[in-house]
Amino acid sequence: MQAQLQSRQTARAGAFRSGARPVARRTAVKVDATLKVMIAGAPAAGKGTQCAKIVDKYKLVHISVGDILRDEVKNGTPAGKKAKDFMDRGVLVPDEVVVEMVKLRLAEDDVKQRGWLLDGYPRSASQAEAIEKEGIRPDVFLLINVPDELLVERVVGRRLDPQTGAIYHLKYSPPPADIVSRLIQRSDDTEDKCRVRVATHNANVDAVVGYYKDVKVDIDGTQSMQDVFEAICTALDETVAKSDPLEQYCKDEPAADECRVYND
Repeated sequence: MQAQLQSRQTARAGAFRSGARPVARRTAVKVDATLKVMIAGAPAAGKGTQCAKIVDKYKLVHISVGDILRDEVKNGTPAGKKAKDFMDRGVLVPDEVVVEMVKLRLAEDDVKQRGWLLDGYPRSASQAEAIEKEGIRPDVFLLINVPDELLVERVVGRRLDPQTGAIYHLKYSPPPADIVSRLIQRSDDTEDKCRVRVATHNANVDAVVGYYKDVKVDIDGTQSMQDVFEAICTALDETVAKSDPLEQYCKDEPAADECRVYND
């Protein structure tokens, strides 16, 4: 995205040098050039696949709260020590501890330079409220929607090859016939456990979405993986276009001809 903005700036600067009438001097509105994205969806909605594709195309920093927790605990940071105390007792880590970890991660240089993709967080209204108070807010909130019965079908049909670690699906990506006998179903991939996880998601998602109605984009997760990704790209590209600092500078100019150099 930064390269895209740089290209636009170079092209428009050239228009000034070529004799185009300069825009009247005004105070520019500062716009953050990095993209901030949240992505949500029930188990088996396809978030993991889409996160990898988003990171590959947009070069955002993928941030998973689970990964942050493990890293902080492993590195023995103050926040990690607090979290470990709760984890060792088998209780949920309080929102304030997790939010502090997320806040610190978002303040690191790579995130400031590249933007972020926050995966599966917040998961509850209390978490959304907590990060909102810290000023953590996305430019776009992607919600991948898939009917419950299709989610269950996706989960229950998954099989793991214990020798290679490869994941197959009995219907959507069948394994080779010669390895079927050694495949196993992971303990979390039973119908009962899946329905509990989906119900938990459904019970919380509306409250979370309430904090991001103005930036929410619904994505139809029943489409092919590529079609889902294309829908996501459309949403992100539109957000990038809206955040162009040069276009924002001229956004409220009263005379159209004063802005022409920015629109060529």
